[in-house]
Amino acid sequence: MNPAYTGKGFLQVTVTTESPVVPLSGARVRISDPADGTVLQELITDSSGQTEPVDLPTPPLEYSVNDEEKKPYASYAVTVFAEGFKTLHISGVQLLPDGLAMQPAALTPARSGGINVKNLYITPHTLWGDFPPKIPEDEVKPLPDPGGLVVLPAPVVPEYIIVHLGKPSDQGVKNEWVLFRDYIKNVACSEIYATWERETIKANVLAIISFTLNRVYTEWYRGKGYDFTITNSTAYDQSFVPERTIFESISVIVDDLFNTYITREGAGQPLLTQYCDGRQTQCSGLSQWGSQALGEQGWDAISILRRYYGSDIYLAPAEKVEGVPMSFGGVTLALGSAGEDVRTIQLQLNRISDNFPALPKVRADGVYGTETEEAVRTFQRIFHLPQTGEVDFATWYSISNIYVAVAKLA
Repeated sequence: MNPAYTGKGFLQVTVTTESPVVPLSGARVRISDPADGTVLQELITDSSGQTEPVDLPTPPLEYSVNDEEKKPYASYAVTVFAEGFKTLHISGVQLLPDGLAMQPAALTPARSGGINVKNLYITPHTLWGDFPPKIPEDEVKPLPDPGGLVVLPAPVVPEYIIVHLGKPSDQGVKNEWVLFRDYIKNVACSEIYATWERETIKANVLAIISFTLNRVYTEWYRGKGYDFTITNSTAYDQSFVPERTIFESISVIVDDLFNTYITREGAGQPLLTQYCDGRQTQCSGLSQWGSQALGEQGWDAISILRRYYGSDIYLAPAEKVEGVPMSFGGVTLALGSAGEDVRTIQLQLNRISDNFPALPKVRADGVYGTETEEAVRTFQRIFHLPQTGEVDFATWYSISNIYVAVAKLA
């Protein structure tokens, strides 16, 4: 192990089947040092398909919070074994200090007589790797001709983002369907460091959301004849790395903000909020390293954004979140709450527990008692939300999304 690794981070692996997505218990997970193949940990997944979090060496914190020319994260190899499935080997798993990294591992069934090993490689982080500069674009786009295209009356959060894994003109590359929140988390973990100031992370996440919703609302690529929402080319759009490591600190912020975008009076749409690292590449929008410096000076997220996009910008919520049975009512549910919203959550938790047996069943009586509180807290633990035992905005939509996912299995 690298002697310069004086920090410590935590890694948890979640093992599921690939399609449909079902947690796999009893899978064997091996974490090794890619430099020499030394096995560092051997773990077994629980009933939720998760390993226990384990601590591993990382570079020191200052490498990732300051603009230094030293690799700020450690890279590990993860190999997953489960009877009846192809062995999955993931290289380039990224780990930063002082936080939890969550590595998804989706297994495919083994084939008799076939090659039963699948290899994945997580590409370098955009702040460390060599990436092209942004192609400048206007922040407000013309809307598509309504003839033949669906023009949204107002910005909405779509259920899925269709990501083209290459430049717009690249033919023969895959289009990947990704749940909206999962897409935002993936991009944020690819574009910024989870060790940054919380307000800096919020500012960058809001820029990522707004950029994405602009592509959705203006039908930018579909209007040009393409069959996808956005690309993973950083010259045109944002980095998206299939199966990449997700950092808990970023995930929690995305869950709180995923329906919020940046706009200004008269824009009539989410702004195309371009950004760049501010060191290797420059652009007219947000500087990622510059935003970190401002966060360290105590600036809040909206002040950081106004520094780069203008003093007249403001934050607005999308009117609708697609793909969920019912929208959040605006009131946090807690002990003593009662009514149809409580009953909805109870019914959804009970359905989710069929696939996640660590989640206890509750009475669907519309009364938020201690058993409902405990079930919510268990859900929050499994899905990496703050364990409050209360159903706020982030927990409501997390429960709804997981419910929709498991209900589709039936």
